[in-house]
Amino acid sequence: MTEGALVLEGGSLRGVFTAGVLDVFMEQGIEMSYVNGVSAGSMCGMSYISKQIGRTIKVDLDYVKDKRFLSFRNMVRNRSIFNFDFLFGELSDTLVPFDYDTFRKSQQTFEVVATRCKTGKPEYFEKSSCDDFISAVKASSSIPILSGMIRVNGKKYLDGGCSMSIAYQRAIDLGYDKIVVVLTREHGYRKPPLDKWTKRGYERYFAPLPKFLKALKDVPDRYNRMQEEIDRLEEAGRIYVIRPDKHVTVQRTEQDKRKLQALYEDGRRLAEDHLEKVKKYLGIAE
Repeated sequence: MTEGALVLEGGSLRGVFTAGVLDVFMEQGIEMSYVNGVSAGSMCGMSYISKQIGRTIKVDLDYVKDKRFLSFRNMVRNRSIFNFDFLFGELSDTLVPFDYDTFRKSQQTFEVVATRCKTGKPEYFEKSSCDDFISAVKASSSIPILSGMIRVNGKKYLDGGCSMSIAYQRAIDLGYDKIVVVLTREHGYRKPPLDKWTKRGYERYFAPLPKFLKALKDVPDRYNRMQEEIDRLEEAGRIYVIRPDKHVTVQRTEQDKRKLQALYEDGRRLAEDHLEKVKKYLGIAE
């Protein structure tokens, strides 16, 4: 196991890029001692911890058009565009089995980030100390308005990206000297300001939660500041960043399998391109 941190951005189905990177890492035996994930990053992180090469992309490609997995019908039935009951039920139990035994026994520290609805602040859930870790993963991946709030230990949460899009600072605060950050947007990407319809939707849904509402409205500015800081940290050699090398057109709820496959292959290609430099950065002997 390599002493270091692996930080995984979200982005819903843009997470196939991360899946490609992590599959190469697993094939190469790069096992980081600490991993954190936000939203889709938490999902990718689960397969990385369970050491299941190819599982994430198989799930996304085989089931992205399955209404049990992703559909607006789920909004009516389950209050979530992604059906977590199916994803963590039949899908993980029998269709594309998740290796819970390997996951639980892993010595890697794995945290997922979710946003507390009452405070609008990020909270971190670690797999070995959280009694309801699967609910924490669901919460981390629950998109505002498109998903209902998820209870973890009696408190309500939504997508970690609402307050902490990329948790590199968490790894720094925990004292890790070597930090690999996997992003799902290309270099130079900046979030545009919220359009008036999105802002009105947030104000309508989350008026009773003013701190969470403020966190949502601050997402673009916060994300863009993070990107600028990531650039500075990368230039200083404090972190190592792997991200798409061209404009990403995959949407959060993308259903074009060709685009998903292509972005996954981009993740694999770039991980392979970076492999020698990553190993050198981490101090992994050839």
